[in-house]
Amino acid sequence: MNTKFLHLTSRPTPESATVRQLSKFVQPINENTFCLVILNYFLTDPKLYALPVINIMNIPVGLIDRHLFVEYFSRLYVPEIYGKRTVMQFLTENLATFTDTTPIIVDESTCIDDAAKMIVSAGMQHMVTGIIITRDGEYLGLASGHDLLNEITLRKQSDLYFLAHFDHLTGLPNRMLFGDRLMQACRDSLRNETLVGLMFIDVDRFKQVNDSLGHGVGDILLCAIAARLKTCARESDTVARLGGDEFAILMENLTDYEFPKIVALRIVESMQDQVIISGHSLSITVSIGIAIYPTDDTDVTVLLTKADTAMYEAKSRGRNGFCNYSPNLLMYNSEKMSLETELKNAVKNNEFVLHYQPKISLNDGQVIGVEALIRWQHPTRGLLSPIHFIPLAEENGVIVEIGNWVFREACNQHRRWTDAALPATNMAINVSSLQFRKEGFVESLKVIFSDTGVNPNFIEIELTESTLMHNEAGILEKLNQLKEIGLRLSIDDFGTGYSNLNYLKQFPIDSIKIDQSFIRDIDTTPVNESIVRAIVTLANSLSMTSIAEGTESDSELEVVKRCLCDVAQGYHYAKPLAPQDFIQWLGTFQSNSMKDTDQLLLT
Repeated sequence: MNTKFLHLTSRPTPESATVRQLSKFVQPINENTFCLVILNYFLTDPKLYALPVINIMNIPVGLIDRHLFVEYFSRLYVPEIYGKRTVMQFLTENLATFTDTTPIIVDESTCIDDAAKMIVSAGMQHMVTGIIITRDGEYLGLASGHDLLNEITLRKQSDLYFLAHFDHLTGLPNRMLFGDRLMQACRDSLRNETLVGLMFIDVDRFKQVNDSLGHGVGDILLCAIAARLKTCARESDTVARLGGDEFAILMENLTDYEFPKIVALRIVESMQDQVIISGHSLSITVSIGIAIYPTDDTDVTVLLTKADTAMYEAKSRGRNGFCNYSPNLLMYNSEKMSLETELKNAVKNNEFVLHYQPKISLNDGQVIGVEALIRWQHPTRGLLSPIHFIPLAEENGVIVEIGNWVFREACNQHRRWTDAALPATNMAINVSSLQFRKEGFVESLKVIFSDTGVNPNFIEIELTESTLMHNEAGILEKLNQLKEIGLRLSIDDFGTGYSNLNYLKQFPIDSIKIDQSFIRDIDTTPVNESIVRAIVTLANSLSMTSIAEGTESDSELEVVKRCLCDVAQGYHYAKPLAPQDFIQWLGTFQSNSMKDTDQLLLT
């Protein structure tokens, strides 16, 4: 048998993806040096588990198993063998005794994962002896099972580290790694007498994307947002995903308190370009909260909570913006767990109240309706706005029970005003996606109208765009049922959801509420004015009423009028008012309107 016994020389490179880099280059050993090699390399080095055997054509034919070899040569008659025959002769004659008759032979391009599967399938003894590597069928080297196991272990350790410290979807640092870097940055800040900027970023209305288009689209959107955040941040900043649709940015070594605001503005502007996913054109906005170390707090955990609190304040101001933390902000989010428990009992304990914000016709300046807006009169935290508890209510499903209470209470209030001989006005009521989709929703409204005696013609339901994008056939049927009752239908926050407007032609919609993010600063932002004009034109072409939500200043109102909006709603006229405060405001508003009319007639 023409065979050569080979020994191993160079070291492997475990980071490679193929067994080629795990193989150790070999060279033939002639008969004169073979005994020395066996003693020096094989018998004395426990790391070498096998010797490959190749024929004269350089084709591998087997492996000498270390265990059998050492066991055989440790027997008492080994000197006799040495005295009669050379080791080369002996091994050649007894090759079958020492070799694995079925060695695993793979090409150099074989990936390590596939090699591992072969070893497991063929029997774990190959994890000891290893596998033979070839190139074009010729012997190239031996990848020991020990090296293969080390590589797999290192890879798993790397995977575990990544899973523990990075977000698997976006590849960004996760909450744990971000917390470690934040803590280290704050320590360095004290030593270097610098500032640390912390941003808490939440994607506005992200839940609507998941509910309407599915989590697959939502995941793609999160990756797109992550990419934009990294573009806006500095190279030295840490951009992290804390979970869900929440992101954070850590800015170290700051000397200017205003720098985080510059980055926040850059982020808000970067989100103006729509994201195209699976044929859907999605508009993205984010709300950002900013906290500064050590100015706002020296406790890292509290600092993150304060940035979170500032973010919710940005949402309460209309979303699509940023807010710096200030001591007067309510830090409800730090007590989220207890808040969730209290929320479940709030309906039973009658802790909710409704406030009402008037809607003004821009054609004649008259009050044409109100929107019912919920508030939570918390026994210890005071009056909480919806932004403080509605997202939580949507998460745990309490929103359906709350929504039913809102609808009934709004109808009761409308009936009380009617009985008090107040001018008949429309009552707009927000309906959540979960409430709208719940089986028996239409029938539950019929019961409320029957119990309260309210004419459904005076009630308007406000739905978000995302609600209408799910199961169009079923949605259309339910909308038609609501129209048959006599209800008016309105799309809330229009312009922030989806650019597929085909449903507007199909669904029996009466009015469009232009989202306040487009109304805010419309007097100084030409693009906002262009968007509002386009929406108004669209509404007019479909015989729908256009409502400008969030009109606050005289200059904004003038532009809204110039855009030919039909109705305006916002702080320019009144904030949401308690029932008695609304009656007082209405009397004053009507009196001032009459004076303005008389003055106009006199002139």
